[in-house]
Amino acid sequence: MNYAIRLVAIGLVTGLPIAATADNLTAAYSEDGRYYTDDDVPTYNIGEDGTVDWLTYSGFRRYHSECHVCHGPEGEGSTYAPALKVSAIDMDYYDFVDVVTNGIQKVSAAEQSVMPGFGENPNVMCYLDDIYVYLKARGADVVPRGRPPKKEKKSDVIREDENACLGT
Repeated sequence: MNYAIRLVAIGLVTGLPIAATADNLTAAYSEDGRYYTDDDVPTYNIGEDGTVDWLTYSGFRRYHSECHVCHGPEGEGSTYAPALKVSAIDMDYYDFVDVVTNGIQKVSAAEQSVMPGFGENPNVMCYLDDIYVYLKARGADVVPRGRPPKKEKKSDVIREDENACLGT
């Protein structure tokens, strides 16, 4: 399914605003080991040899410690919850942050879907960009299933930010 059709379909199904930019994947610049699009949204960076940026690697680890129980391995979805690798491509970053932080509830005659908010969980919130970046890479099919075998070194700034968020 092409990108435009997926955007319309996701918008109709979820009722959520959809990212209007044509390219929410390509890294336009980097800062202290983090990569961003032209719109300053976190994204992945995959080297020619398959080396992933630190956030993508960390996102794999964090996703599989907190999210995969409901959303399935590698963002593929499950019978219980949708595939997040698709959401990370199609959903606006700020809507993604809102849903993860506050949760979402859809109840109708046809479905009952409830995702709890994780705004108080430091194991999610301190790594939210990591999880998002990993899911974007999975949704774009640039990172295969399984643990990324090669990763960039964790920058000192990322380490400091992580420690500050966790209070260590």
